[in-house]
Amino acid sequence: MSKKALVIEDDGNIAELLRLYLEKDGFEIEHAADGGEGLELFHSFEPDIVLLDIMLPVMDGWEVLREIRAVSEIPIIMLTAKGTTPDKISGLEQGADDYVTKPFEPKELIARIHAVMRRGPGASDEPKCLSFDKLMINLDSYELLVDGKRVETPPKEMELLFHLASSPNRVFTRNQLLDEVWGFDYFGDSRTVDVHIKRLRDKLEGVSDKWALKTVWGVGYKFELVE
Repeated sequence: MSKKALVIEDDGNIAELLRLYLEKDGFEIEHAADGGEGLELFHSFEPDIVLLDIMLPVMDGWEVLREIRAVSEIPIIMLTAKGTTPDKISGLEQGADDYVTKPFEPKELIARIHAVMRRGPGASDEPKCLSFDKLMINLDSYELLVDGKRVETPPKEMELLFHLASSPNRVFTRNQLLDEVWGFDYFGDSRTVDVHIKRLRDKLEGVSDKWALKTVWGVGYKFELVE
């Protein structure tokens, strides 16, 4: 069964280019030229991934992102001409899974789409569930249970936590995490990892004294189990 992609982009040329490459890659495509229409299509089309421009008429990309994140953890890749680091960090902090600056190389975007979707539910038949004191990370159902309560968590955060917790007490560098979790070369933008670690800590710190997300200064991060 083909995957479905929703493109929310007001530039017709870019939208058509995306359609050509995504259809060639086996996607079923729907396109919206403004944020309001995009949000309506999100609910009716039920896509597997959203490619979302920021500068949109009717409703901008940030508002669309917030509206989608209020009801869904579907992978979202932001497309924008704004390429500064603060813009990227802002997008990631608001729940985007990736951030691609225009003009972009279509093949690079397709690779990033594949990397994001590899983290989605059903991507592998291998069971993916880890349990610790007051913590359960389940990538089969894409649920994070903290002290028995489900905590809404974007896909990239889930994958990052699962990856760290799969190898307790092992230290990962930021570049290792970019390669192994994101699945694509992020050109050394290690702050992407820092942002997601911070968001995870906001959800997890103080929950248990038997494990913790630890910073190893000058090296990277680890999921530490306390004896």
